[in-house]
Amino acid sequence: MSSRATTFKGTADNSWSSHMRATFALGVPLVGAQLAQMAINTTDVIMVGWLGTTELAAVVLGSQMFFIVFIFGSGFASAVVPMVAQALGRGDSVSVRRSVRMGMWVVIAYGVATAPILWFSQPMLIALGQDPEVAGLAQGYLRIIQWGIFPNLVLMVMRGFLSGLQRGGIILYVTIGMFLTNAVMNYAFIFGNFGAPALGLQGAALASIAAATIGCLLSIAYIEAKEKTRAYELFVRFWRPDWVAFREVVNLGLPISFTILAETSLFAAASLLMGMLGKIELAAHGIALQLASIAFMIPLGLSQVATVRVGLANGRGDVLGLRRAAVSALLISICFTLAGSVLFALFPRELGSLFLDMKRPDAETLLKFAAPLIIISGAFQVVDGLQAVGAGLLRGLKDTRVPMLLALIAYWPIGFACAWIFAFPLGFRGVGVWFGFVLGLAAAAAFLCGRFWLLLHRRMQEAR
Repeated sequence: MSSRATTFKGTADNSWSSHMRATFALGVPLVGAQLAQMAINTTDVIMVGWLGTTELAAVVLGSQMFFIVFIFGSGFASAVVPMVAQALGRGDSVSVRRSVRMGMWVVIAYGVATAPILWFSQPMLIALGQDPEVAGLAQGYLRIIQWGIFPNLVLMVMRGFLSGLQRGGIILYVTIGMFLTNAVMNYAFIFGNFGAPALGLQGAALASIAAATIGCLLSIAYIEAKEKTRAYELFVRFWRPDWVAFREVVNLGLPISFTILAETSLFAAASLLMGMLGKIELAAHGIALQLASIAFMIPLGLSQVATVRVGLANGRGDVLGLRRAAVSALLISICFTLAGSVLFALFPRELGSLFLDMKRPDAETLLKFAAPLIIISGAFQVVDGLQAVGAGLLRGLKDTRVPMLLALIAYWPIGFACAWIFAFPLGFRGVGVWFGFVLGLAAAAAFLCGRFWLLLHRRMQEAR
């Protein structure tokens, strides 16, 4: 098979250099956008952390609960990416429009359906063994930030559309604007600066909603302002349903949602386990988890690149392009996650202190608990990156049901069970919880990457 694949649209350059360049060209802005998005959440944690340990524990719980609801809905938005990419690969602009429009319909309906879960969060948190004071503060935070579900999910659909068109630059610029908006409004409304009222956790929630709304409006304005993107007519007759595309978004997105939920709920369950150990352990876990989440933005961005690149090649019927797009994304992910692992291992205290006011009397104790967790979080970055990119590769093939089952097995019967056993029966406490993470993520990496290479091998056999 030659290094160039002929398609109905012409000739696709399948040289290794071309695939590496294309992966970096889309990957840099998408990774940057993910880092900027995480910076929004990190800013919340840092500034709320300055209020005290109780407030930090509350925002850890509240943000985790919001994230679970949001991330499940993001599966439907994620379904738009391979649908758009494969339609573009086929040259089918009508299917692009239908996929994006029905993607917005689905996520708006999802936001309405899940609103009561966040509004009545305190009784659920208390029933799960959390401190009543912390649960009460978390509910106050959630009753405001829950309205951010709508702009955040619609924004994700817009990003899926722009990613499929390989317009990562605007995604990055919009997300940077969101970060700056959130940082300024956090400083104003958490602490009462610039003449604003001091609202504490509620101020952080208001800032996050404002940032998401601005990002959503800017993305829509860009799409409508550019001739090539406006030509898809995403908002023309927006009220008109397309039930075939609607069902495809749901059918493709629901397994993605469960796959994502299987992983994120593992971390949320770990927060509950840490909360059972005490406030200090939970706050230390929040710091380590925030650092791990920042590092995870790189493979997460590359996972999105993998979905787009594989989806485009799949739409063209380009088997060689599938293989080289996959290898490029995996190699780049391994290089960056290895570098992150070394950084976390060498500077755990320095990284942890970024989230604390070291003048507070409990700061040193908290950092003592956080440092070993930070080291472990660095150790699992490589397998975490592999499982993320592996999931992205499979989504590019619109393969979501089997990966969902594989993820459920890896994260819960393996990951959570090991976390609980190491933490409680074996007495390793917080460190044991994080060791369970490593095993669950390693299993997911092996399952998902193995599944992709099995499917790719079959397609290569069929193409001969």
